[in-house]
Amino acid sequence: MDVILLERVEKLGAIGDVVSVKNGFARNYLLPNKKALRANAANKKVFEANRATIEAENANRKGEAELASKDIDGKSITLIRQASNVGALYGSVSTRDLVEALEADDTKVLKNQIVLDRPIKNIGLHEVKIQLHPEVSVSIKVNVARSPEEAELQAQGVDVAASMFEREESGFTEDYDPNAEPGESALVRDEPEEQQQG
Repeated sequence: MDVILLERVEKLGAIGDVVSVKNGFARNYLLPNKKALRANAANKKVFEANRATIEAENANRKGEAELASKDIDGKSITLIRQASNVGALYGSVSTRDLVEALEADDTKVLKNQIVLDRPIKNIGLHEVKIQLHPEVSVSIKVNVARSPEEAELQAQGVDVAASMFEREESGFTEDYDPNAEPGESALVRDEPEEQQQG
């Protein structure tokens, strides 16, 4: 389906571009969100008549987004979550969690402005992109930890998950006998052979 873009859409085009997109993408996303019009003769005339107004409104929204971006860019938030010994979270950090954490820090961001490429499922420092306007995006740092102390260590650059894993591995040694039969314990093999026969 051919559509006329009413705002810049990433990886698609700028205002006024006529682009060809899949029908479902146009019907389910672009048209209902007023990001595009169907590219027919009537809509082209309407767009050209209103082009100056559409571009002025876009410039205003972009200016507001740039002002808001100064407060958000580079901001760091900390989330305390339960996690396993290897740093895997029980659950994941969602966009709603990030919106709530930013609101607690007096920063207003909408859920649809947060761009999570994949859910956050382990502890550590994560960079998350926030799209305030099609042409204005910033990033924040999300520090996911199991305790405030752990969050403090991560903020200083310590890789808590890696150090936990090293501690786990160094604490475990297995008694290994290369001559043992499968399923036989090492203790049975240590007995003198005379006692086993007699």
